[in-house]
Amino acid sequence: MESRRLCAYNQTRECFLGLEISAVDLPCAELKSLLRKFSLKSGEGLWMTPSRGMPETDMYAPLDLIYLDEDSRVIEVVESFPTFHVSPSSPRPSSILALPIHSIYSSQTQSGD
Repeated sequence: MESRRLCAYNQTRECFLGLEISAVDLPCAELKSLLRKFSLKSGEGLWMTPSRGMPETDMYAPLDLIYLDEDSRVIEVVESFPTFHVSPSSPRPSSILALPIHSIYSSQTQSGD
C-alpha cells in the first residue's frame, strides 16, 4: 500500500484528529482486504481519497468515519462503523477519513466543520 503521511486538523474545533494519517487511493477490493485486518492506534488514521464508498466487511475493530466534501468540510460523521452507517440521503463524499473509535466524540467533530 503506497501512502502519504499527513495530519488531520479540525479548524472549527481547533483540535488535531490525527498526526499519523495515511492518504491512500485503493480500488474497492484492496480497501476491503485492508479493512478486514485494520486496527488504528491513537493519532493514526486512513484518508481514503478519492472516496469509493465504504465496503461492507468483517472488520477487526470498529472505526469512526468522517465523510468530507471536495473542500474538506464534514458532510457526515459515523461513530463505530460498521455498527452504524452514513445516512443514504447524505451527499456523496469526496473523501473519507477513518479514525480510531471515539475520535469523533472526543473532538466533538460534526457536520459543517
